[in-house]
Amino acid sequence: MTALPLDALGEPAIPFPGYARGRIDDEVVNPDLYASGEIDGLFTRLRREDPVRLMKPRGYRPFYSIVKHADILEIEKRNDIFLNGLRTYLSPIEGEEWVKSVTGDTHLFRTLVDLDDPLHMKLRALTQSFFMPPNLRKLNERIAALAREHVDRMAALGGRCDFVKEIALWYPLRVLMMIMGLPREDEDFLMKMTQEIFGPGDPDVAAQTQNVTEDASGLHGQADRGVDLAKTAMQLYEYFGKVTADRRASPRDDLCSVIANGRVDGELIGEREAMSYYIIVATAGHDTTSSTAAGGLLELIRAPGEMEKLKADPGLMPNAVEEMIRWVTPVKHFMRTATEDFRLRDTTIRAGEALCLHYPSGNRDEDVFEAPFEFRVDRQVAKQVAFGHGVHLCLGMHLARLEIGALFAELLPRLDEIALDGEPRNTRANFVSGLKTLPVRYRMR
Repeated sequence: MTALPLDALGEPAIPFPGYARGRIDDEVVNPDLYASGEIDGLFTRLRREDPVRLMKPRGYRPFYSIVKHADILEIEKRNDIFLNGLRTYLSPIEGEEWVKSVTGDTHLFRTLVDLDDPLHMKLRALTQSFFMPPNLRKLNERIAALAREHVDRMAALGGRCDFVKEIALWYPLRVLMMIMGLPREDEDFLMKMTQEIFGPGDPDVAAQTQNVTEDASGLHGQADRGVDLAKTAMQLYEYFGKVTADRRASPRDDLCSVIANGRVDGELIGEREAMSYYIIVATAGHDTTSSTAAGGLLELIRAPGEMEKLKADPGLMPNAVEEMIRWVTPVKHFMRTATEDFRLRDTTIRAGEALCLHYPSGNRDEDVFEAPFEFRVDRQVAKQVAFGHGVHLCLGMHLARLEIGALFAELLPRLDEIALDGEPRNTRANFVSGLKTLPVRYRMR
């Protein structure tokens, strides 16, 4: 992919209030640039010219954009200075004030990524061993069976499908429901919740949520507002509240039982912390993996030589999976707040100032990755930062790798040919995003 100069960036389809064309500060938070992929051009220029830039987007509190791989690692490992809990995500001031009005603090949930030590580490320890490779190996056969089920489903669709909507979204959701011990009849509800949490500003998600229907002219009405996240949160709290009560009364051999009966400092985990734990597992562990699987398949289609290379040498699968994760980088950012003055390159970040760690930029850093805009299944990408770094390193990263590898190990040997059958489209979001449509036509064994 060729990096675009800033002056080549197109006008966004749905500008946010106050957006000004040509202001880098506005463009770095614009979800339309993430959906179009044009954000890569902006990050390329920032890495080269202004790697620690103070951004002042209209409608947002200021923050420093951190775009270099080495700087992202430096900030992540200094969790003694840079905190998650004060400001975790890029959100307009209006959105931040709304969350405070609903919860009384800075977060809608209290997930692991929203918390700092010591509570963060105490909660993380409850499930740490569950997500480590020795335990996950026990799940290999069950995950492989689910991968096979979804590849069989793809074959049964008759040579044409939307890989995102019919395969990639459902496979990781069902893996998570299996390890959490949740019944498959609840999958439609959890799918809807996931899409609302990570795509509240996407017009397709909002339209679906608001039940926008065709009018007399046959045209779909335009949703005039986003998802009602307060309602989404309440539905999730109600659902997982029942799960907690059930698992405390009758524990089982599943992840929900581990969370429901977990103890911190000798006391049962708090209700809000338990709800948030379920939610981060059921949502973050689903959407990010589905985005990576779909994005990985798209790049294999676009680079058929790489697909043939992987088919010819299945031993490259771990490298290919890691390259898919680097390429897609479904989590676009997390934020940190400095608790004391800190010198980074030629800039002094003052206590109380915020930083935004732009992971897609770190994973395209020319100082770390040779030809970073080329997709290579044999790339050695142990240094990719899509999972973060330090104490907040993604808890589910080993599971994600296992799921993606199992899916492609089942799919590729049965795939004789595959091509695009329409235009792929990305979710409109600047936090977690990826493909929302991937129409393909194919021939399978």
